[in-house]
Amino acid sequence: MIIGFDAKRAFNNAAGLGNFSRNSISALSRQFPNDEYLLFHPTTKNPRFVAPENSREIRPSGIWTKGLKNAWRSFQIGKLAKNLNLDVYHGLSHELPNGIEKSGVKTIVTIHDLIFLRYPEYFKPVDRMIYNLKFRHACRVANRIHAISEQTRQDIVRYFQIPEEKIEVVYQSVNPFFFEKADEEYKHEIREKYQLPEKFILTVGTVEPRKNLLTLLEAIVLAKVDVPLVVVGKPTVYKQKAEAYISEHKDLLNVIFLSGIENEELAAFYQMAIVTVYPSVFEGFGLPVAEAHACGCPVITSNTSSLPEAGGDAAMYIDPNKPEEIGQAIQSVLNDEELRDSMILKGIINARRFTPENFALKMNQLYKSVLND
Repeated sequence: MIIGFDAKRAFNNAAGLGNFSRNSISALSRQFPNDEYLLFHPTTKNPRFVAPENSREIRPSGIWTKGLKNAWRSFQIGKLAKNLNLDVYHGLSHELPNGIEKSGVKTIVTIHDLIFLRYPEYFKPVDRMIYNLKFRHACRVANRIHAISEQTRQDIVRYFQIPEEKIEVVYQSVNPFFFEKADEEYKHEIREKYQLPEKFILTVGTVEPRKNLLTLLEAIVLAKVDVPLVVVGKPTVYKQKAEAYISEHKDLLNVIFLSGIENEELAAFYQMAIVTVYPSVFEGFGLPVAEAHACGCPVITSNTSSLPEAGGDAAMYIDPNKPEEIGQAIQSVLNDEELRDSMILKGIINARRFTPENFALKMNQLYKSVLND
């Protein structure tokens, strides 16, 4: 097969959709090296991704390089897909090029979540409008929709009135780095580099309201948890609220904020942490849950949205709106070694569902089924 990807995020985005795009392309190229992969993306001076050997980068040329790169992505890829004889074009991040439905090329779009519709207060009005137009268009014209969780499939049906049979759930994969055991020397280097305490609780994700850091801080205060908290994630203005709360309770809180951590380093963080706490209000999948499990770290997470799908029977679930419940869960994991060991073992088993090999196999089957429709 010749498969085309919207690879803009793979080359440009540091986390989130960037990680998903890189992991997806890499997993498929390794597992199915006889297929050809065309990576469509605007040029970038500092790419975050090295294209696999069995792939080609397709970038704008001519007038499209003169400030029209986004227009090229929206209006030229459909024509290029036909001329390049693609079998399948896969929009990895919620959108498909305009007109590609007329090219004769089969299309798949990945929808990660519809949080902008569930929680509009977290988004600017102009962003909500753009997302709504792009997501709806992609779901309408795609031959098949790839949802990263059952929760996302239900939301696509609910908000866009798309027939369930058009939507396929394939859980995203965890980067291979998280399945590799870091040696003690490397962990020591990471601990020294970031001045990490000997014992710490870890939470991972953009520091924004939906990730619910303030409630986690309240939980630590209420339960009198005497262990530092390490927060790994891109800061937003919400961080100021968290810092104000920390200042008010500085005798009860020891919080370290870090960002820009590479995957290899983050794997060591998970492996050194006593527990990962992920009390998000809502997620399309909840990748940190699966990453922590792959690293052998116990997980406490919310009993909402897709998070029970990610955590399976291995995570401890809490109500994200109840700090006292979160605090009790943290104390139980900290104080019960037998419980921790059980959660670690179950987590390692749970993470096998999210290997790159498993993801690539299911996506390849999806491509073939679309071609046979």
